[in-house]
Amino acid sequence: MTNHEVASATRSSAAGDGVQRYYAEFAGALAERYESVTFEEVHGEVLHLLPAAPARAADIGSGTGRDAAALARRGYEVVAVEPVAALREVAGRLHADVPVAWRTGALPDLESLAGGLDLILVSAVWMHLGADQRPAAMRRLGELLAPAGRLVLSLRHGTPPADRRMYDVSGGETAALAERCGLRVRHLSGDGADCLGRTDVHWSHLVLEKPAEGEQ
Repeated sequence: MTNHEVASATRSSAAGDGVQRYYAEFAGALAERYESVTFEEVHGEVLHLLPAAPARAADIGSGTGRDAAALARRGYEVVAVEPVAALREVAGRLHADVPVAWRTGALPDLESLAGGLDLILVSAVWMHLGADQRPAAMRRLGELLAPAGRLVLSLRHGTPPADRRMYDVSGGETAALAERCGLRVRHLSGDGADCLGRTDVHWSHLVLEKPAEGEQ
C-alpha cells in the first residue's frame, strides 16, 4: 500500500480519527483474526431473519470480506463497501473466487451505493460513528433499503480501545434511532460472547425492517 493510498483511506470518511489509519496499518494481522471465525459463527442468531436469496445485499465496512463472500456463496448479489484500500486488497485476494463487487465508501454518506437493497449488513462498524454521525447514517441506510428490506447491525460493547475512535452504543439507543428514521425492530438480542474469545468484549445484534409498500 502506497503512502498516497494510506492518506486517501484516512481522509475518505468522517469516521477517521485514526480508525482507518489503524485498519490500514494492521490489515494483514486483522485478516488472520477476522477470517479465523465464520460468518455463521458470528451471525448465527439472526440467519433465520435474512431475506431469502437471491436478493440484493450490501456489506458496509466489509473489512477482509468474510461476510460479503459468505453472502455471495449463499446466493446473494453482493456489493461490499470498505473505505480502507489495504483491506479491500486483502478481501479481493482472499475471496477472488466469489462474485462480489468491491467498492470504496463509508458511512454516513455511502455515495457509491444505489438503493433498492434487500439486505444491508453493518457488522462491527456502528461503534466507530459518533453521536453526530449516527442519525445521518441511519437515515441513509433506510434510504438504501428496498421496501420490506432488512438491515442487520452487530453492536460491540465493552471499554473502547485507546488506539482508535470507538463508542459503546447500546442496542436500545440504536433501536430507538432506527424507529425515529422509519424502520421497525424485528430483533434485538442481549449480550453475546465475543467469537474471538475476548472476555472484555460482548456483542448484540439488531435486525431492522423497512415497511413494505403501503405500510406505515
